[in-house]
Formats: sequence, structure tokens, C-alpha cells
Amino acid sequence: IIEVMEKIINPFLIKGYAGKELFCDREQELDILYKNVCNGVDTTLISPRRIGKTGLILRFFDYLKEKAWGECVYVDIYASRNLEDLVRLLAEAILLKFPEKTNIGKRFMTFLKGLRPLIGYDALTGEPQVQIVYQMAQEKENTLKGVLDFLDSQNVNIVLAIDEFQQITEYPEQNMEALLRTYIQQLKNIRFIFSGSQRAMMLEIFSNANRPFFASTQYLAIEKIQQDVYATFITDLFERYGKQIDPNCVAEILNWSRRHTFYTQSLCNRIFAMGTSHVTTEQVKWACSDLLERNEPVFLQYRQLLTPIQWNFLIAIAKEHEVKQISAQHFISKYGIGSPANARRLAKAMIEKELVLETVDKTGVTYQVYDVFFSRWLEREY
Repeated sequence: IIEVMEKIINPFLIKGYAGKELFCDREQELDILYKNVCNGVDTTLISPRRIGKTGLILRFFDYLKEKAWGECVYVDIYASRNLEDLVRLLAEAILLKFPEKTNIGKRFMTFLKGLRPLIGYDALTGEPQVQIVYQMAQEKENTLKGVLDFLDSQNVNIVLAIDEFQQITEYPEQNMEALLRTYIQQLKNIRFIFSGSQRAMMLEIFSNANRPFFASTQYLAIEKIQQDVYATFITDLFERYGKQIDPNCVAEILNWSRRHTFYTQSLCNRIFAMGTSHVTTEQVKWACSDLLERNEPVFLQYRQLLTPIQWNFLIAIAKEHEVKQISAQHFISKYGIGSPANARRLAKAMIEKELVLETVDKTGVTYQVYDVFFSRWLEREY
């Protein structure tokens, strides 16, 4: 713990993973993932953006390392637009995990050389960059199969986590799901984690009986961390770094950030950066205000991209904090939204733009402004 802490200036991480000491909870999720990989079950991991999905995957990789269970490869395909991008990102992720000096890395470089690649390294990060030239579309499919088969043939258990997996539905290639499913079914040593932030699309891929991935995985939905668990984590971290924080300040942090991991971490990070040895309620309020002001240019840009009706609709949801019945008469009348049909149409458009988050649970459907800081800014300004 001391070694990790010495390297960290601010323990409230906003991105990346720096060891389990700075990671909050998710014990139940880790247990489910571990049981899945041990029993040959692939997992579909679903959560809204910035709730800690990628952090959980990296924590799980660390957990597997502690147990000396195989190897782990992480690839984020959010920026991919087609099959060619997918193959490139996958090859780069494998090279990042298995550098050329390792045995698997040497073998993978030999495999790649048969594909006539251009291999370079990013000048800033030093991460590998791969470019493969194809003569025909069929070669791309063969290369994807070849890369997966290569990993499968290394006589080691591998977890391959593909983040933002729903992106494959945007590819121009019509048969991507069927192609991937066919290749994956033939693999013996790879366990997959398919993670995504677009809940509706991920469920469509994995629960629609007419689609290739139907019923092929176990679902794991990531929820917000429990209030008491998160409160203990925040208090302990402040104390470990020689700072005092009162329980009412922690409650205010969790309330204002709505326990949404990225926003909670960002607020704690900002408070910690203030350098005070005893955190007060006034300092928490100042940090909240400071974060909103820093993000204001982005929020004003949203306004330029939306119609006045859409903008007013977002203000209405922000003012309510959350809306259970988007087409309810009292909500429509209060904010001059028009008709129930209009409210539903606006909600659909805002969900597609990822400005409104639709959450479905046992109690029903809830709508909130997706970005917690944006929601708090709208609430304050209007």
C-alpha cells in the first residue's frame, strides 16, 4: 500500500487504474466475473458511461493476476468504424499486452509479419501502432480469425475484454455479429467480456433470439456503489493521506455527485487538490461550483447544438433530478412540454444523443440528465 501511495499525488483517480488500494468495492462483481471465467462462461457487462466499467475490468485483471490465472487482454473499440479498425485495435492490444521481448510477443510478431504490416510506435505514449494492407475484403475476415486463433493456440487461459462492444452494429460490414460469433464458438482457451454503455443496443445483440449472440453470455449490470461503502472508502482515503473529512461533508459529496463514480471521484479529486488538512462543508460547496464553472464552455456548446424545445426539456429533467413518468400530465404542464407524444419524442432524441440516461429497474423507468455536472449546472442556472 505504501509503495502505491508514494507514487500517487492525488488518490482520487478520474481515469485509469492504480491498484486495489485506490479502487472502491465491486467485490460482488469481481466474484461473478471470476466464477464465469473459471467455468467457461462469457460475460456481457452493461453500465452507463463513467460509472466504472473499464476500471472494474482492469481491477478484475489485477485480481486474476493475484490468483495466477492466465493472461488478460483489453481492447476498447469505441473509435472503430469497420472490421479493418477492429483487427488493427485487437492487434495493437495484443502487442501492448505481449511486447516483442516476451515469448508470446515474439510469436505474434512472426504471425503479423506474414500479413505485411506496417508497425510503428506512438511518439508520445510509446504504444504500438499497426497498419495492415488488404487486397480484398475476405482478407480482413481471415485476419480477424487468424488473430483470434493465434491467441487461442498459446496454451494459456486468456480473458479478452472488448469494451464498447455495441460499436460493431455501426460497421458497414453486414455480417459482423454472425462472423464474430462463428469464430468465437470455435475457441477453447479464451473467455470473453463484452462490455458496453448503450444498454438497449447491448441487450438487442445478446437477448434477441434472431441475432447470432442470443443467449451466449451471462449478464452483469453495474450499479452505483452503495452509499455506506463509498462513504467509508472516501473517509479512509482522506485519512490515509493525512486529511480529515466530516461525515456530513462525505454525505454532501455523494448526494451532489449522485454516487456516479466518475463525478464522485472528480469532486473528491478537486477537494483533495485544495490542499486543506480539514475539509469543511464550505470547501465542498466551493469545489462543486468550481467544477461547474470549469465545464461551462462545454455546456454552452450543447445549447448551440440543440433546439430551444430540446434545451427546455433538459432543464425540466434537471430541475426534477429524475423523472419517473416522462409523459405524465403534471410534468408536461409544469414545464410547458406540450403533449405526451411530444415528451416521448424528445426523450427518444435526447437518449440517442446520450444527453438523457434512461434507467430500467424493478420499480420502472427513470430519466435523468446523463452528465451529472451538466444536470447540476442546468439546475443552478435556470
